[in-house]
Amino acid sequence: MPRYFFDFYGADKESILRDSVGSECSGRAEVREEAMHALPALAKDKVPQDGDTQAFTVSVRNEMNVTVYTATLTYAGIWFGEDIPPVEELSD
Repeated sequence: MPRYFFDFYGADKESILRDSVGSECSGRAEVREEAMHALPALAKDKVPQDGDTQAFTVSVRNEMNVTVYTATLTYAGIWFGEDIPPVEELSD
C-alpha cells in the first residue's frame, strides 16, 4: 500500500509540522479522509492569538515527495456589537 506524508501548516508561517513517518493509504479517498479528520484535531486547541481569523492547512505528499492533496480549515470570528440595531419604519 502506498505511503503518504501529511505536513501541517499553522496560521503563522513558522509553525510547520513536517511528517517524516507517513501513513499507508489505499488511495485518494483515504488520503482525503485522513486530511479531513486530522485538520480539526490539529486546530481544536489552537485559538487565534492576534485576531479572529486563523487557517490550518495540511499538504499531503506521496512517496516520490510530490504534493498530491491539500486542504485548509479556516476559523473566522466577527463581532457585530451589542447595541440593538434601529428598526426602519415602512411607509404604507
